[in-house]
Parts: sequence; structure tokens; C-alpha cells
Amino acid sequence: MQLALILVASRTCGFVLKRIGQPPVIGEMAAGLLLGPIVFGAWLPEVHAVIFAKQSLPALSGLATVGVALFMFLVGLELRAPEGTRSQVRSAALVGGLGIAVPLLLGLAISPFLHQRFAPEGVSFWPFALFVAAAMSVTAFPVLARILRDQNLTRSPPGRLALSAAVIDDGCVWVLLALVLALTRGGTTSQVLFTVVGGIGLVAVVFLVLKPFYARLLRHRPGGSELPSSTFAWVVIGCVACAAAAEWIELHAVFGAFLFGISLPRDDRLLDALTMRIEPVAVVFLMPLVFALAGQNTTASAFAGAGLGALAVVLAVAIIGKIAGCAAGARLSGHGWRDSLAVGALMNARGLMELIVIKIGFEAGVIGPELFTMLFVMTLVTTFMASPLVGAFHRRKAELPAGRGTAI
Repeated sequence: MQLALILVASRTCGFVLKRIGQPPVIGEMAAGLLLGPIVFGAWLPEVHAVIFAKQSLPALSGLATVGVALFMFLVGLELRAPEGTRSQVRSAALVGGLGIAVPLLLGLAISPFLHQRFAPEGVSFWPFALFVAAAMSVTAFPVLARILRDQNLTRSPPGRLALSAAVIDDGCVWVLLALVLALTRGGTTSQVLFTVVGGIGLVAVVFLVLKPFYARLLRHRPGGSELPSSTFAWVVIGCVACAAAAEWIELHAVFGAFLFGISLPRDDRLLDALTMRIEPVAVVFLMPLVFALAGQNTTASAFAGAGLGALAVVLAVAIIGKIAGCAAGARLSGHGWRDSLAVGALMNARGLMELIVIKIGFEAGVIGPELFTMLFVMTLVTTFMASPLVGAFHRRKAELPAGRGTAI
């Protein structure tokens, strides 16, 4: 019943959002919020308590973890290093760097206020503050790519710049998140050291051992883009083994799966073959469970009293920090203001990546239900506003008289 209800709600909301020009994933995320205690639980509390009984959630969480790991594997597989001339790579580094630095600093600035009111008992300031800073700095690479495809901007200057900068942005954020988890889960210096050394060791094994092994294995596959079942099985084994290793060293399964995806050959045929097999299960079936499980962790108390003010602060810092930082980076790289603001609007989309980050933080005990709910709402708002903003900037640019557009 849980699975049927979650899938029906996610497909329905995804269809509605798609009809108004939004990526369906926003509707699926909204469905998770609607199925939580804020809406479904408040409307039909007895039914909600039966369908989403607390004793049934661990099984749902297990499926959700598998879905997140497979999704992050595909994200790692899809990532490409910034391409182009040295100036284009420098521009991407500047946009990505400022797109992290500005929201990160603003996130640290509001952390004393948030820590005092919303930090779980026993969580010290710096792990909490670093997590808030990381959450403010996330960009959703998959959603960004989807928006660019929908608006035919993939090959446009702001589209190429945003995609390249997002690779740099997300890589830095995941490193920062790994550091936060090491500080949070390791109570003693020796435990923190074990996590840090274990993470370095995992990276070394993935790139020095698994990368050449899988490069040889996948290079000699017959049938062009076809992937034999035996080869696919070895890919799945590598993915789950790396996920298990990351979990063992007190990080999270998504880190291992993401690293393994990055280590595989940058081959579009391989990407198509693996996406064809994994995406229907990971994205269509399992990811809606992630949204629904996240929705069960939300609470209406986040909007009571000072909660609304805190939500406004979180939204302002997230939106202003990301758009201003990325737009400034693009402007300093020589792009016009409209293209620069389009890049900022694209990078402001948090999407599924943000939801994964806050889910990890909640499960690790770094944040509580109130701040989790606020960050969930922030994720929906920033992702929803990306397409209209980008479309507005480019419509205005297209409407400029001939001769003026070249100066922008």
C-alpha cells in the first residue's frame, strides 16, 4: 500500500508540474512533502498513522538507500570534467568557486542563530555550521541538465558554463559533506582519523585498482553499446561494494557509489547502456520512496513561532548567495549581465542533490526535523524558480533590438 500510494502521488504531481513547464522531479519531491505529517497526516491522521506506521519505515528506508546509491552512481557516471579552452575552464572554476564561497560564508553567518534554536541536543556548533554551509552551496547537476535540455540551452554559453561550474560545485560540496560526517559520527580523535584515513584509502582503491580493472573489462565488450549481463553484474558488484565500504568507514553509501561512478570510463555508449538498465528502477521506482521518506521527517512545528522568520532567512541566504555568487563569477569572466544572471538562476536549482544532502544530515543527527523541513521547502522553492527565471532572462535577451544583443 505504501509503494502504490507513493508511486501514484509522485506520478500525479510530476504530471501536473510538467504541464506548467517544470521538471517532473519537482512534482515528485512535492508529493513526498504532501504525504508527510504536514498535509496527509494533518488531513487524515488515522489513515496516515496506519499506512506510514513507524515500524514499517526502516524497510522503506532500506529501499530508499539503495535508490539513492544507484542514483548517485549514475550522477558520477554522467559527470564530465569542464571542457573547452583554458579561459572556459577558468570561467567555470570562477563561477563554481564563487558559487560555493558566497553561500557557504552566508550559511556560516546565520549558523549561530540557527544552532541556538534548531540544533539537536549534543550537536556542537562547527559540524552543524559546516553542514548548513554545505546545504546552502549545493547545485543539482541532474536537474540543471534537464532544465537546459527542456529550454534548448545545452549548447548556449550560459548553459555550457553552468554545467561545467556545477561539476566543480558538487565535487567540493561532497568533500565538505564527507568532512562534516567524519566530525559528527566520530566521537573521538581516533574515530575521526579512522574515517578520514578510510576515505582516503577508499579513493585510492577506487582510482588505482578498480578504475583500470573496469576500464579493461568494459573496453572489450561485444555489440557496440550493448552490455552483456555478466559485465553488468560486475558493475553492480563494484557499485554496492564501494557503497558498503563507504558505510563501513562511517561515511555514507552514496559516497562510495558516487566515487565508483566517477571512476568508470567516460564513454557515452556505456552511459546509455547503464542508464537504460538502472534508471527505470532507480529513478522511476526507488527515488519517489526517497522523497516520501523525507516527507515523513518533516514537521509543522517548523512554521510555528520564530520558524517562519528562520525559513525566510534560510530562503534569502540560499537564493541570494547562490545567484549573486555565480552571477558575479560569470560577470568577472566576461559574460553579460543577462547571461550571468541566467547562470546564477541555473546554479540556484538545488533539486534532488540537496534532498540527498539534507537526508544524510538528518540521518546522521546533524539537523533536527524543524531545520530539515525548512531546507526541504528551500529545495522546492529554489528548484521551482530556476526555469521561469532562466526563461525570462532569455526571452528578454531575444527581444533586444539587433545590435544590442551582441553587447550583452
